[in-house]
Amino acid sequence: MTQEFLRGRVVAEDGIVDDGVVTTRDGVITAVRAAQPDDAPAGPDTTIIPGLVDVHCHGGGGQSFPDSDSVMDAVLHHRRHGTTTMLASLVSAPSARLLQRTAVLADLYERDEIAGIHLEGPFISAACCGAQDPASIVDGDPELLRDLIDAGRGSIKSMTLAPETGRFDELVEVMRGAGMVASIGHTNADATVVRHAFEKIGGPASATHLFNGMPQFHHRSPGPVGACLAAAGAGAAVLELIGDGVHLADDTVRMVFDLVGPDRIAFVSDAMAAAGMPDGRYRLGALDVQVTGGTARLAEGSHAIAGGTSNVLDIVRRAVVHAGVGISDAVRAGSRTPALLLGMNDVGRIAVGARADIVVTDADLRPVRVMRHGDWVKGVY
Repeated sequence: MTQEFLRGRVVAEDGIVDDGVVTTRDGVITAVRAAQPDDAPAGPDTTIIPGLVDVHCHGGGGQSFPDSDSVMDAVLHHRRHGTTTMLASLVSAPSARLLQRTAVLADLYERDEIAGIHLEGPFISAACCGAQDPASIVDGDPELLRDLIDAGRGSIKSMTLAPETGRFDELVEVMRGAGMVASIGHTNADATVVRHAFEKIGGPASATHLFNGMPQFHHRSPGPVGACLAAAGAGAAVLELIGDGVHLADDTVRMVFDLVGPDRIAFVSDAMAAAGMPDGRYRLGALDVQVTGGTARLAEGSHAIAGGTSNVLDIVRRAVVHAGVGISDAVRAGSRTPALLLGMNDVGRIAVGARADIVVTDADLRPVRVMRHGDWVKGVY
């Protein structure tokens, strides 16, 4: 039997234990308690948080889920930085390409390397496509969605779509039947259309990287931003935030926490192949991306931001240090909330009976060790 004893400041599900102990046995957390005088000492300034959950990630470590052969390298890059549960995200592409990449990623899902697949398109708005190829954006096609679900063999867990796409109601019904999360994003719709879309979804729903890929909020035209904030405030949606200091200002991140709270926020990396890599040229789907100073933008045309280069732990740390979000709230947005969005109750929390997915960090919330399923991940840095 494999047992582990960890001591430090514990960011547990029900609060912070300043000097706490977490024990695991055979891949499960067996105790979370205050330290006793005879317990082994903790390392200096050790903080223990749950393994992080990323529901929107296109790659990392030089590899891209939409187009690379060595996709496991991308998974391992984020795992070494504390993301123990993740969805692999695809972007809009021709149907044959989407089917082929879905089948590739389904293999990782069946090996329990990823928690599933997130489809970001192709049923989105060309007017708000961001760094996606407009030529690959198509009107809503329930038959294509069914084919993708079949190719995914149960692995497709969420899909980003615009509420103004054709046959939206049919798409939602197909997604509901497959147990998928519907995520509203890359949309040019007005607030009323988006509000009605959330009402139609009715079940697990999210907003794909709030503020990005949609018109700006205006007090006389609140648009998708206003409707998504309202849905989250009413408990009907979870808001993805890419709080990396590039996609959103730190004050914006703090504002959303103050408005809807951590139970309605999921930090996402939206990372692409350049995460963890030097500046240079990369690809996101069919498009060339130039990374300069850690910021990824399309190399040609609109020069739109083209995904992120951070990981979820980077975003949690930035929320605490720069946005002034409390550590419990920031960690919850990077772990428990996205896990529950996916219907996963055994990950994203430090609690007795949860899966032993644990990140041990230093005082600066940088990873020292990462545990997944009770086993230590190699090569943490």
